[in-house]
Amino acid sequence: MPLNRPALSLGSGPRGVQDARRWVVQTCHDIGRHDLTECAELGVSELVTNALLHAVPPLKVRVRGTAEHPRVEVHDGSPELPMMPTAGGAEDDDLLLTFGRGLGIVARCATAWGVDLEERGKTVWFAPATQPGGEPVEGRVTGEQPVSDRVPGPDELRIDIVGVPRRMFVEFQGHYRELRREVRLLALAHESVYPLAKDLSELFGALESDLREGIGADQIDQALGTGDATADLRVAMPRETAATIGRFIELLDLADEFCREKRLLSLARTPDQQRFQRWFLSEFVRQERGEAPLPWQDAPVSRDENQSSLS
Repeated sequence: MPLNRPALSLGSGPRGVQDARRWVVQTCHDIGRHDLTECAELGVSELVTNALLHAVPPLKVRVRGTAEHPRVEVHDGSPELPMMPTAGGAEDDDLLLTFGRGLGIVARCATAWGVDLEERGKTVWFAPATQPGGEPVEGRVTGEQPVSDRVPGPDELRIDIVGVPRRMFVEFQGHYRELRREVRLLALAHESVYPLAKDLSELFGALESDLREGIGADQIDQALGTGDATADLRVAMPRETAATIGRFIELLDLADEFCREKRLLSLARTPDQQRFQRWFLSEFVRQERGEAPLPWQDAPVSRDENQSSLS
């Protein structure tokens, strides 16, 4: 059964560690995984302590995955990579009784763990083991730290995306980041159980940089950060990149099918989300072919969507 529980938001100070420990332990009990409570409590205590000491808000804790393969995640607003444990480093016998000593505790309380770098922060995650103190597991670093000041290419194409609804674009960003993270972490932690996650992770990784670099985080923040209901995006990107972005439409449709079949653990998109994302991504392909911009307000509604709205 997928775990889609809301995240627990934490404040600053020692109380955040206590709240995270209680919440994660209770979640383990709620899903019938009493055998994981000790490692889950030790691991989340370490991660939240490190985040409070070295990272920046917002700070959130989540339990994702399934009851068979739960995963504890701690998100913070700092894109800086934490100090990774060194292989073969000297460690005291009371390592598991202390906090704030890097990620060594997590490495000994997990069957898999890693750091997922994002545009506006990072997520440190681990799959709790049934017993603490085993052989340390090597962590994995995924994602990319944000890169600014992209150098324009010599064969750039101007893309005008007109009348972008701010709310739906923010939802698009959130849905995509969630789906991208889920398939990437599933592929790392449970590739044999979820083989489709590995395939999707590779496809997302190959296409994501084209879209991210083509639009540019600074340009998005400037256009959509005004509080207006809609905004126009002016994007410059290589013509070849604009043409390949159309593959995102097929990829997101495929991910929806996997979600409905419970082969992925995220939620499928709503019809409104599908319509917006198809319009948004299709603008890159249409304008690369020389067609004029089509504002969102003029985007066609499919027959299936008309039937859905009438039912």
